[in-house]
Amino acid sequence: MNDLIFKRVQEVGQYLVATRATVREAARAFAVSKSTIHKDVTERLPKIKPDLAGQVKDVLEFNKSERHIRGGEATRKKYQARLN
Repeated sequence: MNDLIFKRVQEVGQYLVATRATVREAARAFAVSKSTIHKDVTERLPKIKPDLAGQVKDVLEFNKSERHIRGGEATRKKYQARLN
């Protein structure tokens, strides 16, 4: 694995645990695609730092459990903006 990828994988993992960010937010923060973030934390991170990977998995599961709420909130804001 390339040194830059190795470093990014660890930084992404630490970022997700520290901020509890979504995959989209992490992708924006690191200027890479959502697919890259997802591959980094689900495939690469467990090979590098299994303990951090477990923490990241918890964050991803939490975000997944709340995604229907975030989607509804975004729709509400969208229509609220149209009324104003």
